[in-house]
Amino acid sequence: MNPALSPAARRPIRELPDELISQIAAGEVVERPASVVRELLDNALDAGATQVTLRLLAGGVRLIAVEDDGAGIAREELSTAIKRHATSKIASLHDLESVGTMGFRGEALAAINSVSELALLSRMAGDASAHLLDGRTGELRPAARGTGTTVEVKELFYSTPARRKFLKTDATELAHCIEAVRRHALARPDVGFAVWHEGKLVEQWRATTLERRLADVLGEDFLAQSIAVNYSVGTVRVSGRAGLPDVARARADQQFAYVNGRFVRDKVLTHAARSAYEDVLHGQRQPVYALYVEMDPTRVDVNVHPTKIEVRFRDSREIHQAVRHAVENALAVPRAQALAAQMAPGEVLVASPAGSEGPFSPVFESNRPNPSVKWSQPAINFANPSGSRVSDLEALWPVRPAAGESPPAFSALTSDQTAATSGSASPGEPTVWPLGRAIAQLHGVYILAENAQGLIVVDMHAAHERILYERLKQQMDEARLSSQPLLIPATFAATAQEVATAEASAEVLHTLGLEITPFSPRTLAVRAVPTTLAQGDAVELARSVLAELAQHDASTVIQRAQNELLGTMACHGAVRANRRLTLDEMNALLRQMEATERSDQCNHGRPTWRQLTMRELDGLFLRGR
Repeated sequence: MNPALSPAARRPIRELPDELISQIAAGEVVERPASVVRELLDNALDAGATQVTLRLLAGGVRLIAVEDDGAGIAREELSTAIKRHATSKIASLHDLESVGTMGFRGEALAAINSVSELALLSRMAGDASAHLLDGRTGELRPAARGTGTTVEVKELFYSTPARRKFLKTDATELAHCIEAVRRHALARPDVGFAVWHEGKLVEQWRATTLERRLADVLGEDFLAQSIAVNYSVGTVRVSGRAGLPDVARARADQQFAYVNGRFVRDKVLTHAARSAYEDVLHGQRQPVYALYVEMDPTRVDVNVHPTKIEVRFRDSREIHQAVRHAVENALAVPRAQALAAQMAPGEVLVASPAGSEGPFSPVFESNRPNPSVKWSQPAINFANPSGSRVSDLEALWPVRPAAGESPPAFSALTSDQTAATSGSASPGEPTVWPLGRAIAQLHGVYILAENAQGLIVVDMHAAHERILYERLKQQMDEARLSSQPLLIPATFAATAQEVATAEASAEVLHTLGLEITPFSPRTLAVRAVPTTLAQGDAVELARSVLAELAQHDASTVIQRAQNELLGTMACHGAVRANRRLTLDEMNALLRQMEATERSDQCNHGRPTWRQLTMRELDGLFLRGR
């Protein structure tokens, strides 16, 4: 038996000494040098700093010094600043419920002072001199410094050597400290940051715009391979940039989410962003993004975690929907449209009067390396051989064509393209075709097209699959999934939460084609499943759906289930490899890709097209060297 728990060894209840209380608090707030860096940067930004410099020795173990040019601390308040629960940020419960500053608890300096040698040097504008406070002795004396504050933390965890043993190598601790600065730098592009280690400058970011700061911190590639996010609903605004699906990573190490300027790791935000990528990410790849949520401070509780890295939303559904729709809308725009916006006026594809030139005859108007390409496209009847137009519904459910006939799905695409072209552009009016004109089909799998930048390669099955999938989604928005009753209901032992979710979400489950009813107080019975999933594990399906409903918005669960089924339908309905297409059909597919949302990836997350520029092609053949 543990002697500490035995009646004979019982100790009296007593109040802990202040120093031990502070060291316990430090265990929650100060995990490693990066924790100290984070807290001190928060204070510097709250003080209105425009330039923050971090100096480190031994990865922050021997020294952490944070210098800022903020408002400073009054001489008479320096001693109070390192006391527990002393702060200028809040004074009432109302202030706590509407926190607008990075820090607010007043615990950080006291906790840091209890496990290190802390010195506080500060000067306010108008003071005759700065004043230096020794955190251990309490001695206060004049010193030299400009307006602002410097906090020095030496020999971290010297008073708790057991904690120091858990620290990693200096290089590892330095990396964590730099990451803490990066997170603040992304939140405040208007503030300059510099990081010095062992007397050498290792990182520096000057005050600039948000877009430039994103490029400086995350790299130029992030800016080039991401799209702008800008979405508002009610009092919630979501901005930033979302990485293209092509640059998704194996790990979720490039995901930055901010709420009112505070970096957070929140399940609601993470799930919302990930769900926006569901239709365009392959496998378990993780998206890259930097998202900024601005909202009423009274509708978010930041006082739920010692390190303030977690938050709780008053209406998590509202935030989930705002973030998801913000990213979805940004990703929905085909990259071909961005390609069109980048085309110079001389690179616009012009439709000339019929008969002036042969079909799709290219004309190069200037010498490379910047060719200006024009070609003429006479009016072409894109109907099927029988002369009748194929409806969109027939296009969604392709049938095997007779000998010599075009696939009906592509006949519909060509019909749509003819109508769009004839109704939107008059003869001679420039028509931008970012994906260019088809020139060949490769092994019945890929379409090769020529545009102003060079060569476009299209996976015709993946592209057609996305087009059908998006059409099916539009047509199925109001439909319910058909269900199949089970001859013998599948029963399983359920938790109290699962039973409550099944009872509260009966209508939602019915929409999904599921019927789950209580069999006993602790048992649920699955009596019907979606027809398409009738051969699967009914119990496993029920558990996963109930778990989703318990954690996330019901509409999200419904949409995900529908999309999975529609994706399967689109995959089987799309044109298969080795099917020969005419140039008209290939061009029709390209035009539909330019107009279809999320057409850059199929619904399995694989890319549908790639661009090879003339510069890249020249490099393959060593031209110009």
